[in-house]
Amino acid sequence: MAPPVPLLAVRGSDGTSLLRGPPHCEPHAAFQRDCRPSRCVTFSTDGTLFGWCNGQNVSIVNPSDGAVVSTFDLPKTALLEFSPLNNILVTWQLYTKTQDSPQGEANLQLWELRSGRLIKALYQKKVESWCPSWSEDEKICVRIVNNELHFYEDNDFDSIANKLHMQKVSDFALSPGGQPSKVAVYVPGSKGAPSFVRLYQYPAFGGPTAALANKSFFKADRVMMQWNKKASAVLVTASTEVDKTGASYYGEQTLHYLGVNGETALVQLSKNGPIYDVAWSPSSTEFCVVYGFMPAKATVFNLKCDPVYDFGTGPRNAAYYSPQGHILILAGFGNLRGQMEVWDVKNYKQEAKPEPEPPTDPAAVSNSQSEASIGDAEVEKKIKNLKKKLKAIEELKEQQASGKVLQKNQVEKIQKEEQLLKELQELQIGQ
Repeated sequence: MAPPVPLLAVRGSDGTSLLRGPPHCEPHAAFQRDCRPSRCVTFSTDGTLFGWCNGQNVSIVNPSDGAVVSTFDLPKTALLEFSPLNNILVTWQLYTKTQDSPQGEANLQLWELRSGRLIKALYQKKVESWCPSWSEDEKICVRIVNNELHFYEDNDFDSIANKLHMQKVSDFALSPGGQPSKVAVYVPGSKGAPSFVRLYQYPAFGGPTAALANKSFFKADRVMMQWNKKASAVLVTASTEVDKTGASYYGEQTLHYLGVNGETALVQLSKNGPIYDVAWSPSSTEFCVVYGFMPAKATVFNLKCDPVYDFGTGPRNAAYYSPQGHILILAGFGNLRGQMEVWDVKNYKQEAKPEPEPPTDPAAVSNSQSEASIGDAEVEKKIKNLKKKLKAIEELKEQQASGKVLQKNQVEKIQKEEQLLKELQELQIGQ
């Protein structure tokens, strides 16, 4: 069983230790601190196992009583992960070549946790997507290999049960929950062709109509794909390394929605700037986005990507839903001098307010009376019209990239994109 009181793992130059959580923070008596500097630490999903590497070996213990479960002679381990049902321990170390092994040694190992038996040794040169992904029932396991996704069933790694081949596939996200499993696959754009994300249901990968949904887009060097809890939709945050408009040092981000029913959309954000955080509600019916140049906006959207509630602006860059989904915390961490706002999202009422903070005019955070509409309704209307035109241009560009011949007036619309972007930026700066 998991410890009744939350535990906090502390990794530092003086070793690895466990602290008991609230209401008091103190050393966990059942765990003997390892004084060797640790390379990595991890908990299992259910909290019943804790593992770490101290540069000599990998140790797995029961955090409740400190009892040793397994020990592995793996001094170079840099990353650790448990499978969802704790049947397998995954270890990764840096891929290296030696004089005795010019091809290098398999650096990704799958271990049967209880017996300590090595199940499979694989090559995984890149640290990105290093760990295989399992369905929650461990019926399906998948990893990316060159231009393919390799699927294994029932933790049998001696044979590949299915493959999904896609040229230049670079990332994927397996759905939560049990069967049937679904997978979101990302292929970056090249030579003028757009990037795209497709959704599939395992194991139906064959044929042109096999995809549940498909969304193509430009302006993407990398993506982050997030399934909701019910595995009915995916949010894709697409990012570029450099913002070509020069508006942001941190590049440019767009947010896209894909539903397993085939519906897709570009999520329209009402303030220009970075996307700091995206969080699904546990209900799977809405999501919160924190975005825009500081002070950032926070907005809740429904599955039609329509705004449900606007929390106004503030020094924030993170959003967290409670496990039951009735509480939302908006916070400013890192280099922000932000606060933690606790919101009742059933009634959209702020439950707790920090002591640096003046009373907030409710009108300033209501969906129907956002700051922009209060300040200048006409400007807001112009911004919406410009975004509508830009969305239409984005769709035309995607059609053009897919090989469709556009009409003369459609080509003329695309040529106006730069002018419209400039107008939009000027309006948003003036807000």
